[in-house]
Amino acid sequence: MEPAVKAYLIRIVRTLSLGLLWMILNSTFGIMYSYAFIENKIKLGNIIFYFFFLVSLAAYLRYIIKLWSKPLNFEDDVYNER
Repeated sequence: MEPAVKAYLIRIVRTLSLGLLWMILNSTFGIMYSYAFIENKIKLGNIIFYFFFLVSLAAYLRYIIKLWSKPLNFEDDVYNER
């Protein structure tokens, strides 16, 4: 497989797997353990959950933007060496 295509596919897999992991963690703690729901009053668990949610979302988006902003050099493949 060509190196640029392999790097492109690795970027896709990293984006999807990290995104799914982020969604699984947040839905597990938010919905299953009901930290996302504010019932009578705001509890410490709600504050911690939403703080983690926002910080991890910002970190995920920063990582994705940094990952996809690096250019791939499709011109430097094997075909141009001939």
